[in-house]
Amino acid sequence: MKKLSVFAIFVLVLALAVPALAADRVIANGVDLWRTPGDGTSYADFSEDSIPAGFFCPGSAPFTGRIVMKGIPIASDQPGALRNTDTIIQRLDNAKFNKRGVATTRIQMKAMQFEGLTPVKTVCGVFKAYVRLDGEQPITTMRIVRDNEKGGRIIAPISVNIKISFEPIGRETTEVWELRQQLRFPPAPHMEWASSRAALGSAVVNGFIKVDTDSDGAPDTFLPGTSNFAAGRSAKALAGQTTVAAACHTGGGQHCTYEN
Repeated sequence: MKKLSVFAIFVLVLALAVPALAADRVIANGVDLWRTPGDGTSYADFSEDSIPAGFFCPGSAPFTGRIVMKGIPIASDQPGALRNTDTIIQRLDNAKFNKRGVATTRIQMKAMQFEGLTPVKTVCGVFKAYVRLDGEQPITTMRIVRDNEKGGRIIAPISVNIKISFEPIGRETTEVWELRQQLRFPPAPHMEWASSRAALGSAVVNGFIKVDTDSDGAPDTFLPGTSNFAAGRSAKALAGQTTVAAACHTGGGQHCTYEN
């Protein structure tokens, strides 16, 4: 049997190593951009934890209905960069994969705003519902699992402090009725990620972008751009095998978003 030269062995080893090196070893910190369609899959459900009697006006009955939500696009200093993004989650750390192909990063909700698809009707009048962030947001941990060089799976519980505002329709007043809630969403099942945003046609933000985090319409906080990570997109989509799937979190209602 003919022996391989040292050079040939080196070339062979290098060739075998290429697939492993083709995948990024680190997911850079950055933001994930999401959009919430008004298709009925995102809603606040008060059937078990009702809005109390007398909330809207003296004598009003407890509200036990469901309010279907849709996203409100977030303002930024780069018009069009966020497309129809209504939810921004920031990955706070660079996530380095270990030998098992697992990486972790802290995540925090940075911007989120929805509105009710239809008015809320009560004996006290008609109200428009809005959901916005309420103060400092909790930090949770995202676990990123690499299945191949193009992507894998995500395990990411979400915690968020919100306020639901009810603004009266058809009468002149500056009064707003508000509810404050702490929502804790378990990880969305079967959530995937892909290594390339641009190849999937996803929104790409290079460098820092100033966004509206308090829902007043004026950009106020600089956030890092997107990175080598497309949350909610299947790696199979890079080969044109699948379409975008919704990521749904449940708890006090349901929030289903699509990667933007």
